[in-house]
Amino acid sequence: MAPADPSYLVVGHVNKAHGTRGEIFVWPLTSHPESSFAPGVILYVGDEEGELPDPLWPTLSVEGVRPFRRGYLLHLHGVTDRSGAEELRGRYLLRPLEELEELGEGEIFYHQLLGMRVRTTEEVELGVVVEVYELHPAHLLEIRGPGGVRHVPFRKEFVKELDVEEGIMLLDLPEGFLEL
Repeated sequence: MAPADPSYLVVGHVNKAHGTRGEIFVWPLTSHPESSFAPGVILYVGDEEGELPDPLWPTLSVEGVRPFRRGYLLHLHGVTDRSGAEELRGRYLLRPLEELEELGEGEIFYHQLLGMRVRTTEEVELGVVVEVYELHPAHLLEIRGPGGVRHVPFRKEFVKELDVEEGIMLLDLPEGFLEL
């Protein structure tokens, strides 16, 4: 069975302070940054593991946002100067799962892949997904099992079945792929 969904998901990572008026540069970690980084949206500063809101931080309301390079510059309510922005450096920003956009057809949250059992169409048990690496041109699944650690591209042409409820993924890999 699939593990329970978390209450919060990471939507961004604060890379650094920007300027002297409290702006922060955020690297988006969501497929829908336009809805997570918009005026009025409430963000939570993640704890050390980046899984739950840090109880030492208040909620932060987005007051202003603008695209910058491959991320966003955010102005958050209550963060008024560079030193306040520097305190957020290196932290993850979270949103409650129920506030995120609904997944589209064929979309999946990456946390749903973790722990998923993986086998091939030839009934070879590969193991379980332990990590998802966001790479280009394809994300990479790290699978650990009886044959050791394997890295498999997470691509439509390889994934023949994906059952989130049962926690099972069926892959159709090219001939010879497992011998690499």
